[in-house]
Amino acid sequence: MVDRQTVDIYAAKAADYILLDPTETQVRALASFLSALPAHSRILDLGCGPGSHGAVMVAQGHQVTGLDATPDFVKAARLQGLDARQGDFDDVTEEASYDGVWASFSLLHAPRADFPRHLASIHRALIPGGMLFLGMKLGVGEARDVLGRFYSYYSEKELRDLLAQARFTGIQAITGQAKGLAGTDDPYILMTAYA
Repeated sequence: MVDRQTVDIYAAKAADYILLDPTETQVRALASFLSALPAHSRILDLGCGPGSHGAVMVAQGHQVTGLDATPDFVKAARLQGLDARQGDFDDVTEEASYDGVWASFSLLHAPRADFPRHLASIHRALIPGGMLFLGMKLGVGEARDVLGRFYSYYSEKELRDLLAQARFTGIQAITGQAKGLAGTDDPYILMTAYA
């Protein structure tokens, strides 16, 4: 289920978001993700935003499908060369279609009650042995940030347990802290796992 307030905030701030440079951590995480995939992989950029990560994937010869709930982001992602469409996490209905799923700070906008269902859909959408990248904020419960965007927060243990319950294996994680669009320094986790 899409949180309309969150989508509206992204739409209103789309121009600002498009100008945000990726952090060194994000650049390294994307490079690591892509180096683990075969050449010419099929990748789902889930919550693709304006397509800045997807553009790097396309430039390296991958076939990228972008999915985002914000219309302005979908338009921007298409300009970056992504086959992007408007939709939400429930629109991941493919089976064994992707070598990789890149979910960089997108699923944190899904309600906690829906999160296991979304992980199961991603697992189904990946080919056997396909790779998930998951970026999330660490914390407890559900809340809105200072901009009004909806977030679900988890501990590392919760995320590891949820990924395992969705039948992901080879789970790896690194943690850190960074400033986002809201201007606050937040703890985060970057995880990889295999279908």
